[in-house]
Amino acid sequence: MSNRKRLRIILTNFLLFGLLYGLVSFNKEVLRPSFNDAPYITPVLGSFPNFIAAYIISLFFVNGALTMEPKHSRLLVSSGSLLVFAVLTAEELKPMWGASTHYDFLDILASGVGSLLAIATYELAVVTRRRVPSS
Repeated sequence: MSNRKRLRIILTNFLLFGLLYGLVSFNKEVLRPSFNDAPYITPVLGSFPNFIAAYIISLFFVNGALTMEPKHSRLLVSSGSLLVFAVLTAEELKPMWGASTHYDFLDILASGVGSLLAIATYELAVVTRRRVPSS
């Protein structure tokens, strides 16, 4: 792999990490306090960090698979997303890093949806790439 591709993967992953941090912080500092009294929105905003963490961290694998185009890229993306889901689920069941203070099934569900959405994003990117003729 060329240095240019490697740099592109690293920079994109840094941008994704920054996006993750920004969205989780925005949710915590702005959205949750603003909608604290909305009974239907509160659970969604409470599970949003798990969803966005699963989605964006799984996109790290998607980024690598699409940039490097390895032979087993689909397996890489699926395995990576499953690993992210497993780690987030384990963290939810037994808090390790202080992100979670109590068990919440909606957080596990949100992590699963985020991981599946990352796989769907990869599949959509692959289908789109096949349809676009190369110049």
